[in-house]
Amino acid sequence: MKKYRVLIVDDSAVVRQTLTSIFQSDKEIEVMGTASDPYVAAHKIQEEIPDVITLDIEMPRMDGLTFLRKIMTQHPIPVVIISSLTDKGSQTAIRALEYGAISIITKPKLDTKKFIEESKILLCDTVKAAAMSRVERKKISVTPLEVTPKLSADVILQKSHQSSMLKTTELVVAVGASTGGTEALREFLVALPHDAPGIIIVQHMPELFTRSFANRLNELCKITVKEAANNDSVIRGRALIAPGNYHMLLKRSGARYFVEIKSGPLVNRHRPSVDVLFRSTARYAGANALGIIMTGMGDDGAKGMLEMKEAGAYTIAQDEKSCVVFGMPKEAIKLGGVDKILPLEQMANYIIKKT
Repeated sequence: MKKYRVLIVDDSAVVRQTLTSIFQSDKEIEVMGTASDPYVAAHKIQEEIPDVITLDIEMPRMDGLTFLRKIMTQHPIPVVIISSLTDKGSQTAIRALEYGAISIITKPKLDTKKFIEESKILLCDTVKAAAMSRVERKKISVTPLEVTPKLSADVILQKSHQSSMLKTTELVVAVGASTGGTEALREFLVALPHDAPGIIIVQHMPELFTRSFANRLNELCKITVKEAANNDSVIRGRALIAPGNYHMLLKRSGARYFVEIKSGPLVNRHRPSVDVLFRSTARYAGANALGIIMTGMGDDGAKGMLEMKEAGAYTIAQDEKSCVVFGMPKEAIKLGGVDKILPLEQMANYIIKKT
């Protein structure tokens, strides 16, 4: 079986050793080499082209953002940004996504066993998703890691067996995305008018980066975009993005929809989880909801989307051609949870027509 070859670029020897150990624990990943800065990395790429590059942002001699731009303009290779949790670093990492990086991952904390284990799952899955992304032009099936049990949304919210509630005039749009989702969400949200229905979003992204991502979208969009806080209302003209490392659930009190932000175990190896958001939307909005599942690796959101459809919601999946990775939409379609398949560029207009 062909392994995914990874080049690790980071100026910290400790981080390079930690990442090497993490990737070597996965039988489908091979560490092709490591580099202390982009100049060393460029030399290694001349000798052998990796399937994926993991890249730090702040490095000596040449910063990661400059190196990324050179890669994407000269010889596109899937790049995963691995950055520290700082405000400055997160803002730069968001810019890296606009330059073509596939995903952002938080650097593993070296003193926390649980964090290392969770990082191991996320890092390996993200690298394999990047290797399958459009820039690499690969279509290879991937076997999930057998590191920890894959938990369902049951650990956060039990499935409701109640019938859907009556239809109301207000619609809630629930959106789930992963690999490639940052650019997909940007295109979708920028196209919406200022009075678009209330939107709740789970994008697989680390803590703190979601705040910078939301702030960046807020600058570009007609609607207000913010990182969700506990008890935020879901209202017209506003999109709430689940904060990294926390699950987000939709709740309802009378006619008011709001979100609950809570911790808990990884669901489908993610926190936040799309399945958690979709299940809560099915329970508390029912036929008053519209679900969208976008580009992403794996199957997070597939079961939740089916539950939304069964509760009376209308459901949409992004089509394969416009996806970076046609994983999550494909699984939702296979389960029968999708009413309509649309290219990304048509989604915003379609939502407006539905409302």
